[in-house]
Amino acid sequence: MIPARKGRLFRAWFAGHARTRLHDAFAAVRASGLDGARAALAAGPVQIVSNHTSWWDPLVVLYLTEHVLRCDGHAMMDAANLRRLPFFARVGAFGVDRTSAADGAAAIRYAARLLDAPGRMVWVFAQGRERPVTERPLAFEGGSAVVAKVAGCVTVPVALRYEHRGEERPELLLAFGAPLPAPRTSGDGRRAQEASVLACLDTIDAALCDGSVDGWELLARTTRGRFDAWAERALAVLAG
Repeated sequence: MIPARKGRLFRAWFAGHARTRLHDAFAAVRASGLDGARAALAAGPVQIVSNHTSWWDPLVVLYLTEHVLRCDGHAMMDAANLRRLPFFARVGAFGVDRTSAADGAAAIRYAARLLDAPGRMVWVFAQGRERPVTERPLAFEGGSAVVAKVAGCVTVPVALRYEHRGEERPELLLAFGAPLPAPRTSGDGRRAQEASVLACLDTIDAALCDGSVDGWELLARTTRGRFDAWAERALAVLAG
């Protein structure tokens, strides 16, 4: 297992870099259910579980941790990826070799120790690797359920989706669900977590279909530059 090596100055710089990248890449960042996640963090330690669908996901976690939830956050990451991208350890990632039962057990104990006070958070991509957002079942692995059981903490489910909605840039959509209590068994916990994240994905689907997503909390919006607007008007004149 590779432990996190958080550094305050590097974390502040890299979190600012992540925010800039997201603001440049996405037309908007919208979220629902954030108040519940904020309340859970104020009341105690929180594990967050989500689907894993894109290269962007780790930057999204850092952005949410530092700029939206403003908590003391960590994230579980595949050890091979963390060795390839070691700077993520400096912002709170810790690595686990998913092929080693002993390494997995060590990572679970490590995560549980991190979850020892209000405002502390561990994010787990419970699918273990990037999967298409449309894939069903979600096929959650069991580690996040064991973390919740050992730490005795609540788990907040969240769904991530990247969607084009009539703009050149896609939108980042986040649906947070109601906190789940610590499970009595890891099997119960895994099933509850997977069902809750699936429900969050369904919430995004429904909001896109009925347009209610436009009323979600707007975390960021990128407006088109003057050159883009001028170029569009020029093309309209030339085409006319």
